[in-house]
Amino acid sequence: MKSKVTILGCLICLILLSVGHESSWALGKKNNKIGVLDVRRIFQDCKRNAKYRESAILEQEKILNELEKLSKEIEAERLGLRALKSDSVDYMATVKELLTKQAKLQAQQEFYKQQLEMKDQRWTEGLYQDIIKATSKVAGKRGLDLVLENEKPEFPAATPSDLMMSIRTNKVLYAGGCIDITDEVMAVVDAMK
Repeated sequence: MKSKVTILGCLICLILLSVGHESSWALGKKNNKIGVLDVRRIFQDCKRNAKYRESAILEQEKILNELEKLSKEIEAERLGLRALKSDSVDYMATVKELLTKQAKLQAQQEFYKQQLEMKDQRWTEGLYQDIIKATSKVAGKRGLDLVLENEKPEFPAATPSDLMMSIRTNKVLYAGGCIDITDEVMAVVDAMK
C-alpha cells in the first residue's frame, strides 16, 4: 500500500509539473535538486525505533511470563485430574476449572496478540509520519525540488514472493547525482519526541 501511495504521489507531482505548475521543473530549470532516502534503513537504524523495540520486547516477555504461569497452572490441574475418580464431584469440578482456565489462556493469547499488533501498527504509522515531516524539513533546508524513496532491495530474496514484491515496489533503480538525505532525516526523526 505504501508503495502505491508513493508512486501515486510521484505521478501527481510529475503531472502537476508537466502542466505548468509554478516550480523550477515547469520553468525549465535544468539543475533540479533531487534527494533520495531509504525509509527502511531509517526504520532499522533510528534510535527512537530501537528504544521502542526494547520496550516492546520487555512487554512481550512480561506477557509471556503471565501466559506461562497460567499454562503451568493448567498443566498442574491436568496432572491432578489423574488422581481423581472420573465419576466423582471433585473430578467434574476440576474438569470445569481446567476447561475455564484453558479458555481463558486462549482468549488472553488472542487478546495480547491483537493488542501488540495494534500497538506496533500505531507506532509504525507515527514514526512514518515523523519521517515524512523530517523529510520535508530537510528537503526545505537543502533546497531540494523532489525527494524519492530509494530503498535498497535485499538479495538474495528470502522467497519468490519477496523477490516479486521487491521488483514491484522498488521504482528508483538508479539515483546517481541525487542527494541522499537518509542520515539527515534519521537525525531529525531521532530528535523528535
